This record gives sequence, structure tokens and C-alpha cells, in this order.
Amino acid sequence: MNMKFVVIAALSGWIALTQPVLAQQTERVPALREKVYGQLARAQEQADNGNLQQGLSILSDIEGKADSMNSYERAMLWNFYGFMYYEQDQIGQAINYFEKVVNESPIPESLKKSTLFSLAQLALSEGQYQRSVEFLGRWEALAEQDELGKAWVLKAQAFYQSGDFNKALPLIDKAIANADANKKTPDENWLILKRALHYELEQTEQVAKVMERLVTDYSKPEYWLQLAGVYAQLEQDKKQLAVLEAANQQGFIEKASDWRQLAQAYYFNELPFKAAETLSNAMQKGVVEANVDNLKFIAQAYAQAKEYELAIQAYEKASEQVDHGDFAAQIAQLHLNLNNNDQAIKYVERSRNKGQVSNPGHLHLVEGMAALNLKDYKLALQAFEQASEYEKTASAAKQWLKYAKAQYRQKEQLASLADL
Repeated sequence: MNMKFVVIAALSGWIALTQPVLAQQTERVPALREKVYGQLARAQEQADNGNLQQGLSILSDIEGKADSMNSYERAMLWNFYGFMYYEQDQIGQAINYFEKVVNESPIPESLKKSTLFSLAQLALSEGQYQRSVEFLGRWEALAEQDELGKAWVLKAQAFYQSGDFNKALPLIDKAIANADANKKTPDENWLILKRALHYELEQTEQVAKVMERLVTDYSKPEYWLQLAGVYAQLEQDKKQLAVLEAANQQGFIEKASDWRQLAQAYYFNELPFKAAETLSNAMQKGVVEANVDNLKFIAQAYAQAKEYELAIQAYEKASEQVDHGDFAAQIAQLHLNLNNNDQAIKYVERSRNKGQVSNPGHLHLVEGMAALNLKDYKLALQAFEQASEYEKTASAAKQWLKYAKAQYRQKEQLASLADL
């Protein structure tokens, strides 16, 4: 706060001496004598020249004569003290002296009102939330009806900081509604506070509505992405994707986490190929890291889109970064889907060699089916028998085992007939 404000405040008090007392002023305010004002102005001059300590020393000398001063003069003395301590970032001391200002009586009502409001702001900045609310209550008792809106946001902030979210919410709502009624755009920080309150109250749908307002009124990249995230929490997948696509068109998708969110939105909206391509392209540009999680997502999305060759490529890269055989097992399954049976069996072996396979029964099934396709019945029977030993694959393995045995018997019978 610039110390020039002190001069303005002092002069305002001096000029008030020649003006009629306001109608609502119930007590006659004594005059600020020229001698006292001159001493205060001297302290002010020192402060303006950067000699704050010298200014405080002059105020201390004046304070020694406080008993002979009237209420208005003392109030102005405390006012000067308050501003000087504020200039030194000694907010606690500033609050103490500004509070002494409003405790003097009688003083001009305009001075009391402005000081009470400043006290509320300073107390809030110092984390004295209850005191801030109390100062605002005293200010409201003096304020006109059309001035009360000034306090709504400040009081809402105080209640929010103190954790009383249910008291804060109606106040910030009133401030926003008042702006709307006057066809003004609500302050951005008001909407941010409202969003925070709904979040704390676990009102996710209301959070989404506030985010929609922030997107409309302030269209910042982070608001678009946060709105998409809230839609995801609400499982409104189509809305999430629409917002992310709009953000991408505006160039707001930049970070790796944002590209990942867009790719996931495509996946959840049953657009797996676009999901894989989105993340893969971002990876090629170096925006997204080619780590295991991202490669696994790309592989799964391509597999879902039945782009098995592309899925295999992604799983190959992921497999190089791990010491387990799960990705090799997935590649074996994909080669089976492509009827690349020799490759399927090759990757079954590679998976086993790596070890730590999470579903070994399924690996035996893949091997058995690939062997069956190759008419290697002995390997198929062995694989299905091993698969039948696992609970997850026992039922399917027994059916395949039965089929493989029938095929094997048929082959043996045909071979016998050929020997006749």
C-alpha cells in the first residue's frame, strides 16, 4: 500500500472540518487541530523519504501527548501508526493500531467504515478468519444496503478458510447472482472459490457447472482440461471427449497427461484406434514418454481395434522394458489371432523363459490352440492337459482337450487306412 494514501486520508480528515457532519453521524466529531496535523504531516514526510523509523519516532513523541488530544486526533495518530507498520510488513502491529482507530469515539463514520473493512482484509490475510468475520459484522452495521455486496466475497473467503463451507457458499452465490443481475461477468476468483466450495462439499455435479461457467467466461486451457476431468468423474464420457476435442482444436492439449487423458477418452467412447493413434503420435513427437504404461495402453487399444500387427509392435517395445513374460504372452495371443501359429508358439516359449507370467494357464491354452492349428497333436494334448490344471482355464482346456483327442484319433485312423 503506498504511503501517499496516508496523506489522502489525513487531508480527508482535515477537509471534513469545514463540511457539515453527515446525517447518520450521531455524535459531533471534534476538529483535527492544525498543530496536531502538522506533527503528523512531519512524520509522514519522513516516511515518504524512506525514513520509516524516524517517522515512527515522531509518532511516538506525539503519542506522549495523547491524553491532551481529542478522539479524532488520536484516531488519526493510530491511523498513521497502522499504515507505517503496514509498510514494514508488520501486519499484526498494523491490525492492532487500526483496531485502536475504530475503538476511538467519536470519529468520522467514513473513517470508521473504511478502517473496519481494511481490518477485515488484513485479518483474513493473517489467517485470523473469525476476527475478519467480526470486523465485517461491525462494518455491515454502518454500511448502506447497496454497499453490503462488498462484504459477501470477503466473508465467504473467511468462512472457506476456516472450513465452514456451508456458510461460505450462500455468500459467494449472492455475489455471483448480483453480478449476473447487473449483466456483469462475475470475478474469476469468485467462480474459483465457488468451485472449491462445491468440491469440499463433494458436490461434483455443481463443480461441473462452475467449470462450465469458467470455460465460457474465462476460456483458459486449464479450465477446459479440468472440466473434462470432472466429466470423467461423473462418468459422462461423451461430454468429456467433446470438451477435450474442443480443447485440442484450440491448441490447449500440450502436456503428456493431457494427451493421455484425450487418448483414454477416445478409448472409453469405443474409439480404440483413435485412442492408440493419439497417444502413439504424441509419443513420436516426444511429448509423451515411451514408457511401459503408455506402450501397454497403445497395444491394448490397437488390439481392441483389431489392429493386431500394430499392437504386437507396441507390446514388443514394452516387453523390452520389463523382466516378466506377460507382454510376450500377449504377443503370442495376437499371433494366434493372426493365424501366425509358429510365431505364437515361439512367443509362448519366450514368455516362459522370462517367467513371472500372471496367467500361465492361458499361456498353455494359446500354445495348445496354435499347435492344434499346426496339427501338432502331441504338443496340443500336452498343452491342454497342463492348462486344465489351472482353475481359470480348466473348463476351456478340458473342452479343447476333448476336441484335440478326437482330432488326433481321426488322424491315427486315417493313417491306418492309408497303410492298408
